[in-house]
Amino acid sequence: MEGTQSALQALLRLRAQQPGDAAGASRARARRLLSASRLIVVLAVFAMGATLLCAAIGYGVARQSDERLWLAQRSALRNVIAEARLVFGQPGALDPHVMRLVEQSAGLKGLEFEADPAPGARLMQPVVDADGRITGFLTWQRTHPTTDMVTRLMPLIAGIAIVLVGFAGFSLRQLRRAREDLAASEERARRAGDADKLTGLANHGKMLELLDQALAARGASMATTFALIEIDGLADASAELNAPASDDLTATVAQRLQYVLPVEAQCGRIGSNEFALILTAAADFDVEALVRTALDAIARPYWIDSVARLIAYAGIAQAPFHANTRAELTRRAEIALRAAIKRGPGSIVIYEAAIDAISADEKFIQLELPRALAAGELDLHYQPIVAAQGARIVGVEALLRWKHSVRGYIPPATFIPIAEQMGLMDTLGAFVLRRALSEAKRWSSIYVAVNLSPLQMRDAEIVVLVRKSLEDSGVPAARLMLEITEGVLIENPEEMIKRIKDLHALGVRIALDDFGSGYSNLGYLQRFPLDKLKIDKSFVAALGRSPNGGVIIQAIVALGRALGLSVLVEGVETEEQRVLLRLAGCDEMQGYLFAKPAPARTIDRLLAEPARAGGMRRGAEQAGRQTA
Repeated sequence: MEGTQSALQALLRLRAQQPGDAAGASRARARRLLSASRLIVVLAVFAMGATLLCAAIGYGVARQSDERLWLAQRSALRNVIAEARLVFGQPGALDPHVMRLVEQSAGLKGLEFEADPAPGARLMQPVVDADGRITGFLTWQRTHPTTDMVTRLMPLIAGIAIVLVGFAGFSLRQLRRAREDLAASEERARRAGDADKLTGLANHGKMLELLDQALAARGASMATTFALIEIDGLADASAELNAPASDDLTATVAQRLQYVLPVEAQCGRIGSNEFALILTAAADFDVEALVRTALDAIARPYWIDSVARLIAYAGIAQAPFHANTRAELTRRAEIALRAAIKRGPGSIVIYEAAIDAISADEKFIQLELPRALAAGELDLHYQPIVAAQGARIVGVEALLRWKHSVRGYIPPATFIPIAEQMGLMDTLGAFVLRRALSEAKRWSSIYVAVNLSPLQMRDAEIVVLVRKSLEDSGVPAARLMLEITEGVLIENPEEMIKRIKDLHALGVRIALDDFGSGYSNLGYLQRFPLDKLKIDKSFVAALGRSPNGGVIIQAIVALGRALGLSVLVEGVETEEQRVLLRLAGCDEMQGYLFAKPAPARTIDRLLAEPARAGGMRRGAEQAGRQTA
């Protein structure tokens, strides 16, 4: 079964390659043959015309030469007759011997004297006596020396003409064949230009042409669907396979799509990992179910050298429901595809106006974020971190904020993912770290926590950045807490262990952020040299509502204690939560109950108000006594 499939895939690749390579070579040969045939035909016709023209001119010149000869012969004969009359008297007395002398001297052939010659082909010259009477006629045979010579050459000339005519005819036939070959090769080239070489499906340009045709031919009660299908994992699978196997994988995806799609559907490959579907059907046709069938077919395992699995996303736009022009329909299908990718593997999204609004916001941020970064519109706010015992502020967490001049505050959850896509996280991360350390110089009694993105942690230059930022700010390394997420630890554990140790060597501390919300693998807590666990706020929200909420937090705190880690809980919003967390043994807390994120000058005032800090401590102690 696998051998048959591989053979079919190899044949598909061969057929896909032939239109481009063979058609190009055939087209080149046909063009060379066409050019040569045209030249040969022109030369043959020219040579044939020149031969016929030369023959006609030569024959005319020969006739004129013969006519001049005839005139010369008559003149010579008259002179000879006149001389003979003087010598012999009357011409009738000329005997045959004299006739031969006249014949030779005049250059005549078959000269005879006849009293009454019969009309015929012989030339005649009357002989008159002294009285002017015609006494007879001298006749001789008409000769055509020059014309006869040309006439003897005529078979040769005719043969040359026949050869040239045949050569011209052969060349004309070759010219016709060359034109036919060129037309056929142009047709193959056109088909090759419309097809993807690897899969044989329509390529990007052909799909746009087919979409134009489908939109033009769509009936009033029909809907034209344009769907984009993006394959995820194809590049990774191809990187693990050799080139032929990678091509087999892509060709197999194309085969599966062709197999599950109806005959009237047009399927094409418009990118390395992107396919497109065009279908005109009744307006109530369930196109989402059809695309779901296609995605399920793609998701089945592939047996090519090894097992490979792919997932796909699809975005759908329909005319006339979403757009009526090709440009707008393809744009909205692309928007729907981007939304499907965000929703997760196997998602299918049909275009909606709300999606377009989100896409417009993304484009706005893509345009404005680099400008805002250069213009200094980004700022840091700080949320206090308090000690569980006494509610004293022990640190602050630096949080990036963007206040746009027109739209106002734009949440980090909105622009951070776009910054990651744009490759700006290194710049943003460096900005946050330097600004936080610069402003931390005014708070000598507390530490500052800075979040590191996964992209920053994967970059070995983060150690250099942290060391340089500490040197420039003059802030002791012990007052810097770097927060990382669980996901980055799982991707490349050995590299992350080394990275954390290098950061520890600088004197900074490392906290594991949002513990419990991700992989929650307890094994890596022993492997990684961490300093603090930061419990995700989802566990805090469950306090008082779920009987297991407090138990889980107690277990995490106990785990942290056993591993020598301090425990910080975020998302504390009520006094009840604060008391329960303090009783559970948490070391530090953070949340709206204590303070919301605020600019650095607000943190200055909080730290400068002992009465407020004392009030926070008295409130905490009172709440503890009431609970007891």
